[in-house]
Amino acid sequence: MARALAATGGRTLVVGGWVRDVVLGRAPGDVDLEIHGLDRAQVSAVIGVHQVVREVGRHFPVLRRADLDVDIGVVSPDASSADTGRAIEVAARRRDLTVNALAYDLGTGRLLDPLGGLDDLRTGRLRAADPRTFADDPLRVLRVARLAVALEATPTPELETLCREVDPTDAAPERVLDEIERLLRAGARPARGMAVLERTGGLRVLPEVAALRGVPQDPRWHPEGDVWIHTLLCLDAAAGLRTGAADDRVLMLATLLHDIGKPPTTRREGDRVRATGHEIVGAEMVGECLGRLRAPLAVSRAVTALVAHHLAPSQLARADAGAGAYRRLVRRLAAAGTDPRMLERLARADHLGRTTDDARRGRYPEGAAFLAATARAGVLERPRPDAVLGRHLLARGLSPGPHLGPILARCRALQDDTGLDDPQVILDRVLAD
Repeated sequence: MARALAATGGRTLVVGGWVRDVVLGRAPGDVDLEIHGLDRAQVSAVIGVHQVVREVGRHFPVLRRADLDVDIGVVSPDASSADTGRAIEVAARRRDLTVNALAYDLGTGRLLDPLGGLDDLRTGRLRAADPRTFADDPLRVLRVARLAVALEATPTPELETLCREVDPTDAAPERVLDEIERLLRAGARPARGMAVLERTGGLRVLPEVAALRGVPQDPRWHPEGDVWIHTLLCLDAAAGLRTGAADDRVLMLATLLHDIGKPPTTRREGDRVRATGHEIVGAEMVGECLGRLRAPLAVSRAVTALVAHHLAPSQLARADAGAGAYRRLVRRLAAAGTDPRMLERLARADHLGRTTDDARRGRYPEGAAFLAATARAGVLERPRPDAVLGRHLLARGLSPGPHLGPILARCRALQDDTGLDDPQVILDRVLAD
């Protein structure tokens, strides 16, 4: 494609994060191309031979060819009329950061660095590509925080000032959520990015999380400080528990939001600080938060359930609870699309996100005890199948209808409580009540 464009006077550059990652020796991600010397119609005509080309994007439209997962931007001929090098610099200044303004010329094989991005990569510094255009996209505040994690880099004071002048809530909610999720999975220390958001006002996209700052905790259990500090420590602990699977997004969101119920429930009682019921209040708030950000329903349900039950692994293990408690819990988790292993990971991150002796040593014995007890109850992988089904009720002479639902629910509860699996025995007891 680049050769075909060159034959008609075009110059094709690979730009952005792909170039940055290759320079760093990392596996590159999405490919963005930038075409100089031709207008949009000319580019479409060349690259669209035997392929459908469409324009996508409202604020920064690009071309897409049906057979390529590549964004193709076109720089107008006016900007590149006489001085191609100047045109490349002008285009680079439209990007967010200097480390994303690197380019690779497919025609010459040369790496282009018009804004000093290579030096910024070497020194771990994040600078705006152009302070005058930085605010063009309100999501850039979140991207700065994400790259602070991914590159282990530090925004310059000037860049942080620019970020404070941008309101990221102006961006579409689903794009905000995508950037938050990417930040949470960008590197080993997501707390670094959250701290950038806190310093630059970016936390306004997550008012429930912003409210954690300054909320006290009982120092006997949380010597590390307030709920905000605890949450940052938990995020870094959870990062070490990621598996690389798709459900990492659920773990990280649940960790970020697991204590958002503490601000409205925290009370001082003598020399103690308590947040009784914060997990239940927090679960309700999670639904509101993720609904506002237009999270997929499956993600919202799983995160809500995990937050509602994030204390259960420690509580059940310490209480030496019976098998029925584990069966009931696993059934509730499964109904929300999650499982006890994920819950244990969240509880482990919650436990390790402190400065207690156990946390410093990486010890969470209750987690292992919780999983072992769940396995003994026979529900580590999934809830036990319902022993009593509709056909069993019909065989007992009950007529079909919605009134069977509550009966089946009572049978299921009895099965979980007792471990019984004979449908006739269960029915005898339920119908006798």
